[in-house]
Amino acid sequence: MKMASSMSLKLACVVVLCLVVGAPLAQGTITCGQVTSSLAPCITYLKGSGGSVPAGCCNGIKSLNAAAKTTPDRQAACNCIKSASASISGINYGLASALPGKCGVNIPYNISPNTDCKSVR
Repeated sequence: MKMASSMSLKLACVVVLCLVVGAPLAQGTITCGQVTSSLAPCITYLKGSGGSVPAGCCNGIKSLNAAAKTTPDRQAACNCIKSASASISGINYGLASALPGKCGVNIPYNISPNTDCKSVR
């Protein structure tokens, strides 16, 4: 059970990548714990075949988007997402890419484990 929960939190990080990159500049600090906690409600959705996005998932995405104000914050969140997603099998990256838009958050890139976090601004 703990392994599934850990895997779920890591998948959530994939979603955050999109949000973090598109956030406006400001100051703050993002931790991997914050990223995984915010995106945990998205895991089941991202490992499924679609359907309704859980409200908690969208709330987490919006919260992370608002919190990731600086380039270092967005890059840190990106790295957390990539690390987490690498250890979770079954992520539907098509759903992950569409998730920010379904939650009313616009981002200018695709969610992918191949995103170069150093290029995130």
